Order: sequence, then C-alpha cells, then structure tokens
Amino acid sequence: MRCSFVRLAESVTKRPLNIREAGASLLPPIPLYRRLLRAHRALPLEMRSLGDDYVKAEFRRHRDVTNPVHIIGFLSQWKIYLDELPSGTDAQNFSGKKLDPMLVEKMSAEQLGQLYELMHATKNVWNPSVIPEGDGGNGSSQ
Repeated sequence: MRCSFVRLAESVTKRPLNIREAGASLLPPIPLYRRLLRAHRALPLEMRSLGDDYVKAEFRRHRDVTNPVHIIGFLSQWKIYLDELPSGTDAQNFSGKKLDPMLVEKMSAEQLGQLYELMHATKNVWNPSVIPEGDGGNGSSQ
C-alpha cells in the first residue's frame, strides 16, 4: 500500500510537479470534497453512487496523511478529476473516458490488479441477462 502513496504523489504530466503552481490551483480538502460530491449530482444514478462512495472512501483513507508531497499529489489529482467531469446536460450522457497510457505505465502491479478486478466486476453491470454471482438464480429468499 505504501507504494501507491508514492505513485499518488507523482505527477501524471511529463514535467515535474511545481509545488507553487499546484498550490495556486488547489482547493482545500473539505471544499474540494464538497465540490466533487456536488459535481456527481449531475451524473447518471449508477455513476453517482459509485463515484460518491469512492470519493468518500479515498478522502477517509487519506485523512491522516501528513506528508505535504502526498497531500499535494492527492489534492491535485482530485482537482484534475473535478475539472474533467462534465456538467449540465453533458453529464447525463457521460460514459467515462479512456485511461491515459502514461498513467497506466506508472501504476504498480497492485494497482493494475485492482484495475483488472474492477474491469471484471463492472463488465456485466449493463447486461441484464447476466445473473449476479451471489444470487444463484433461484429467486427464493430465506
């Protein structure tokens, strides 16, 4: 898990992270958290619930981080995500975006494994003919 903190703090651009520039565009954690949840309101219901849960879990996980580089990396990545979220009528038709290949290259083996598991967990979400694993298909409740 420690490795993912280091990777989180790394810049995803080709040039190094300039702390002065990042600080100028960053929002404090609580206002950023609130803006993220507000931005999710415009998304389709399924995306909103997944996004809200993920944002809440990540902010909870990073509540006690004291390293300034990690904090700046964390906040700057969430700010980039917020800036890329669609708003207004575009948000209802939003279906995500492709991952940047450079970002995928920087992922650890653990992160790639989690991404692979997420892909398989969400692959059949929109396919109504697939029965969820825990259901068993018998339809009876005990």
